[in-house]
Amino acid sequence: MTAARAAAPEALPWRDRRLHFVGVGGAGMSGYARAAHALGAQVSGSDRASSPFLTRLRQDGVLEASLGHAAENLPAGDDVELVYSAAIPPENPERAAARARGLTEHSRADLLSELTGLRRTIAVAGAAGKTTTASMTVHALRGAGLRPGWLVGAPVGAGLPNACWSDGEWLVVEADESDRSLLRLHVEIAVLTNVALDHHDTYGSLAELREVFRTFLAAAPQSVVWDRPDLIALASGPVVAYDAVGAHLDGGGSRVSWRGHELVLTVPGEHNATNAVAALEAARLAGADEARAVAALATFSGAGRRFERLGRHRSGALVVDDYAHHPEKVAATLRGARTLGADRLVAVFQPHLFSRTAALAREFGQALALADVVVVLDVYPARERAADHPGVSGLTIAETTADAAHGRPVYWLPSFAAAQAVLDRLLRPGDVCLVMGAGDVDALGRALVGAGGGS
Repeated sequence: MTAARAAAPEALPWRDRRLHFVGVGGAGMSGYARAAHALGAQVSGSDRASSPFLTRLRQDGVLEASLGHAAENLPAGDDVELVYSAAIPPENPERAAARARGLTEHSRADLLSELTGLRRTIAVAGAAGKTTTASMTVHALRGAGLRPGWLVGAPVGAGLPNACWSDGEWLVVEADESDRSLLRLHVEIAVLTNVALDHHDTYGSLAELREVFRTFLAAAPQSVVWDRPDLIALASGPVVAYDAVGAHLDGGGSRVSWRGHELVLTVPGEHNATNAVAALEAARLAGADEARAVAALATFSGAGRRFERLGRHRSGALVVDDYAHHPEKVAATLRGARTLGADRLVAVFQPHLFSRTAALAREFGQALALADVVVVLDVYPARERAADHPGVSGLTIAETTADAAHGRPVYWLPSFAAAQAVLDRLLRPGDVCLVMGAGDVDALGRALVGAGGGS
């Protein structure tokens, strides 16, 4: 989506709004800024550091973001509305300045609620597979000529950005359970990929989480739910149960039959075949031609940071980046990588959040032990502080992995520099090196193929 706005004024309902996004460099917030700009709003923003999302916003003429947070970043005027991400605390200087000036503040959930109220919305929820399933849904709808908009947590593939506000009837979004914001959305088709307790700072139990998903599904006229008894039981209205029954995995891709069509995928793993069937069911309910949707997914090469092939290490090893940050996601990604026929699978993992590391250390160890060699980095803290989680570090997961690995090598290398030095010696032809995590570990992956530096 470019900055051009040739639409008539009546097609720009936000043309009188001025929105300032604090934390605009994130995957979600950058997408909302794109949508606001396309709707006619004047947008500005800031973030603590640059990011690929900020670079693309600038290239597309959406906004020039300020780097660093300061009260001076907030534009003058009493009509400015401040939008903040979940990672921005109340004491942030720009939020404090907005309150002092009496300006309106919106959480990202507030704005997403507004946006989903403007289009018929397909919302994809679940602990794993949201981004890929949403991206596949976008491609299926586009392939069928339905011109969807989308707000997704990564570039959706084929050179497309993480967000687009189109003139089509449908909007595809990710529905986030981490802060219960999925309950704020206006949804016509709800997709549920799975349920797993991932956000221990929000939910005290799996039962509590299941009730949130139950409420999410109940609010949608139509639901598409993975065909598992515990998930189907959450749906109270019309539901389409889906699964990739009989999927055949071969050479880094898969083949599966869906409603009389043969779907051929180039993204690996049974989990991606299942994601594709979910996307096709959602697209079908939205009115997409089945054959055209299937043909579109045959060319889907993956969303950003979802089994993204970065290139080759100087040794000849293939380096792949993936956002996997929950044990189930890690295990699914490693199993998918096995279909590539590698001599060795080398897993490099950056834990995300101290709370998740502490709660799921044993499960992470069991998942990572599916690799032949494991390198564990230190925790990417995101919104958490190490001081609040004494004794928790990446070493916690390195130890549980070593317990489960039955003698296979496990390295505890806290820094990117230490990890790169070891991997430069360790990797060899025939290896697949999977760099995984929801933090900034992709920088290490790019460094391994010579396109960036570690830290």
